[in-house]
Amino acid sequence: MPVIDAHAHVIADEPESLGLLAGLGMRLLNLCVPLDADGRWREDEHCGPNRYRDLARERPDTFAWGTGFDLPGFGNPGYADGVIAGLDRDFAAGAVAVKIWKNIGMELKDPEGRFVQMDHAVFRPIFDHMEKKGYPVVAHLGEPLACWLPLDERSPHFSYYRENPEWHMHGKTGFPSHGGIMEARDRVLARHPGLRFVGAHLGSLEYDVAEIAKRFDRYPNFAVDTSARLLDLAMQDVDAVRDFIMKYQDRILFGTDLGARSLAGMTPERRANTLDWLGREWRGETEYYSSGGTVRVRDRDVRGLGLPHRVVEKVLYLNARRWFPGITI
Repeated sequence: MPVIDAHAHVIADEPESLGLLAGLGMRLLNLCVPLDADGRWREDEHCGPNRYRDLARERPDTFAWGTGFDLPGFGNPGYADGVIAGLDRDFAAGAVAVKIWKNIGMELKDPEGRFVQMDHAVFRPIFDHMEKKGYPVVAHLGEPLACWLPLDERSPHFSYYRENPEWHMHGKTGFPSHGGIMEARDRVLARHPGLRFVGAHLGSLEYDVAEIAKRFDRYPNFAVDTSARLLDLAMQDVDAVRDFIMKYQDRILFGTDLGARSLAGMTPERRANTLDWLGREWRGETEYYSSGGTVRVRDRDVRGLGLPHRVVEKVLYLNARRWFPGITI
């Protein structure tokens, strides 16, 4: 069965990594991440749209790509028009999605020093345009709820926040709340019912499938990918998670958020380690859905869901093609 990793950042451009993908039946939707505020991400040889675009052109049976939009000039006259023109160019060049990152909501500020949320008026014409043109959105808005809680060694996110304290909000004042960011996202969903909107990382509602279900029931245009949040699912009641996926089997997309640069130029040992790691992660995460036994996910043993084949096929492959109509892989 083919598999689409609908949230990846992997440059597989030489025989060994391409062979790994072929052996796993794996196809990749590589998503650009416009991280820095000066716009240089577009020229980045590893994660800019040029590199992902070229991969998709070279191997259209294996790769698709999603673009993003710049924040420089936010709030200036003509900002939205410039973003819209850039998106139109990228979709004409083969992009199938628009990635939005957590700097909107948690980092970007207006001239008065207030945090800018996704429902800010400056973004409205951009969303209007994407809705009209049928450009799907993949939005990493906010962080896991653990971001606002004390560090907990049992949490899947313990290591990340220990190593990246700048993103850990517990005990910090003057920053947006998790709930506030989710409410701003939900207002965008309500205002643009025709917009295909995929919430990255389980929509940052990873802590409880019941919270995701509430949004699914409220917003028919909302789906989620599982990228980097499979352990959050696995730590919840197995029967509750299984029932959730069975009920909303058309709204959940397989994704991993795995990132790897080209193997070219790596030492033989590093090449072997990278391939082993990628293969191990992809195998473990796909087996979680199909196996009813114990599977290894991100260095933890968890119980698989044992879902029916038709449901596994939707989650691992068909839903990506439905929510991103431009995908042909």
